[in-house]
Amino acid sequence: MAELRVLPPAAKFLKKLKDKKLKALYQQAIDLILQDHTVGEPKTGNLSGIFGYDIFYNKTNYELVYTVEYREDKIIVVIMAGARENFYDELKRYMK
Repeated sequence: MAELRVLPPAAKFLKKLKDKKLKALYQQAIDLILQDHTVGEPKTGNLSGIFGYDIFYNKTNYELVYTVEYREDKIIVVIMAGARENFYDELKRYMK
């Protein structure tokens, strides 16, 4: 199984989550990504190399973006998590 690394923006969002069902959905998504990193949708353009995974909960679309690094083993790096609204603008700012 792949190793997991969570960057500060994602860790901050996940730590703040109060809703246990939503937190469980994020955990299920991370477990699924660790087993098969291709479940996310590959992004294109200036976000190429990044995968996005959609989580739908309570009529809201949440995102989890990650990338895959290959060292001795596969490392899944969770870059950012959050609600879909303004998500990619924030991601692009963070990536610069």
